[in-house]
Amino acid sequence: MARSQNKPMHDRGTFAQESAVYGYSTEGAPLRIWHPAEGETDVLVFAGIHGEEADTTMLLSRTWRVLERPSRRCAVIPCANPDGVALGTRGNANGVDLNRNFPASNWSCDPVTHKWNEGWPSEIRLSPGSGPGSEPETRALMQVISELAPRYIVSLHSPLGLIDDPDDTELGRFLARKTGMPHTVIPTEGTPGSLGSWAKDVGMPVVTYELPNESVWRLLPTHLPVLCQVLEKGLSAMSGGTS
Repeated sequence: MARSQNKPMHDRGTFAQESAVYGYSTEGAPLRIWHPAEGETDVLVFAGIHGEEADTTMLLSRTWRVLERPSRRCAVIPCANPDGVALGTRGNANGVDLNRNFPASNWSCDPVTHKWNEGWPSEIRLSPGSGPGSEPETRALMQVISELAPRYIVSLHSPLGLIDDPDDTELGRFLARKTGMPHTVIPTEGTPGSLGSWAKDVGMPVVTYELPNESVWRLLPTHLPVLCQVLEKGLSAMSGGTS
């Protein structure tokens, strides 16, 4: 990415552009989005739907604060689960795993589990919600997706270190190539009620960008430039063109 299009280091502590509020969390925290400058949305990039994956929020926030100008064709949501990030929990303030709360055809009322740490058994229980789309964070994200109608969604997670791309998209292949991470498919049977499962039902391509199991400080040199390229150029980044 051209250095002239980066903000000076001393200006990166705050956001230069105004955000919009697309909803509120369970505990009333604003859910913030930065809209594309041109109105149409090539890519919606969001992070932090799992509160214990705060590295995704930090990385996306820093990427956005590096750019000299607002993205012309990309929308950014740095944190889809602010209550969970504040509490350090995977779920929201109701103990719901938001990434199992979407009204997908495979939604299940059964409790979902996750691991205490990599290599440990998956035995920590969370709720998928009292019903599909029961949580305000889920409903707000679905509404903003409907309004933006992005061509692609990129969902940042950690710590699997891969690009999950069920639709084998050009964007997914681009991200895998640039990051050096595997380009693969995670079966949706194991993720009932996930954003990816719901998006599959409605025909919306979702690429899950799973950061590797590393310190966020080690992640920045590789992953910030890749995300900068996507946000700065939109889909033209894949061909090396300008948007």
